[in-house]
Amino acid sequence: MIPDEQVRLSHMAPGGGCAAKIGPGTLQGILEGLPRFEDANLLVGIETNDDGAVYRISDDLAMIQTLDFFPPMVDDPFLFGQIAAANALSDIYAMGGEPKVALNIVAWPNCVNPAILGRILAGGAEKVKEAGAVLAGGHSIQDDVPKYGLSVTGFVHPRRMYTNCGARPGDVLFLTKPLGTGLVNTAVKAGMASKEAEREVAQVMTELNRKAAECLRRFGVHACTDVTGFGLAGHGAEMGAGSGVTLELSLSRLPVQKEAVECARMGLVPEGSYRNREFLRDRVLVRAEPAWAADLLFDPQTSGGLLVSLGEEDAAALERDGENAGLRFPFRAVGRVREKEGPWNVILTD
Repeated sequence: MIPDEQVRLSHMAPGGGCAAKIGPGTLQGILEGLPRFEDANLLVGIETNDDGAVYRISDDLAMIQTLDFFPPMVDDPFLFGQIAAANALSDIYAMGGEPKVALNIVAWPNCVNPAILGRILAGGAEKVKEAGAVLAGGHSIQDDVPKYGLSVTGFVHPRRMYTNCGARPGDVLFLTKPLGTGLVNTAVKAGMASKEAEREVAQVMTELNRKAAECLRRFGVHACTDVTGFGLAGHGAEMGAGSGVTLELSLSRLPVQKEAVECARMGLVPEGSYRNREFLRDRVLVRAEPAWAADLLFDPQTSGGLLVSLGEEDAAALERDGENAGLRFPFRAVGRVREKEGPWNVILTD
């Protein structure tokens, strides 16, 4: 048994959080070989790379099913549990739903005190409770690398669900959390981030997208996704491709976490960022001048914000609603949807 004081969760895996995802190119090759399932009630399946599956139960009710888990990116077990749970719950919000039931997913080394796992589960349970859902069990295995997450079921009205495929030319694009999670976490792990930056990245990752989602329900959202391991570029490219449009993002409008730019300038870039950049080289165009702009765009986020596309007529009202709701991270207009421009799904300008 490793003494508790020597356990550093973030050092027990080569990559933590959503940066540990299988690269998008590898994943695409795997998924292409899977069979396709036909069911009139399966409203959203694997084809659109959406955040969860949606299955219609009745004319007024559909079930959203998702799961997400990963190795630790922080050392504090309670904080890790909070982050992993918030990240999994976010998929339900990204599809316009409300989380209802969650199940724990656990992998745990025999050489680490199980009391530490108890703290992880307590952190996750706190976020499930905050979301208004119930935690109803789970599954655990022994593994040399600790991992934690949730399988979550949510409900949505079939005619009010969001997908990532409905963005329209002229729409305004909003982002609900600042970028830079992968960059700052890499610096934290290396002992090169300030306490202020460490606190902010923890706030970003533990913040539920619940309040933002509640604001969005009052508007005609055309497309929505949450920004996680494939970065703003990757999840934006999925939205652009699925909608047949180009997302034009403005670097000067992107909300950025403290020290994220400095981390990029120092080369503290997570491995997942390079995988994202390579996979998207023919679909994402970076016109912005600073060298660090691409590192920010491709940075894998953990429990990131929602990327939302809605009509220009609703943009100002959404910003006001966000202010009135007291969001920790206000809605930020970060770009517009354009007619398809060449092969590009996403273009980043200054």
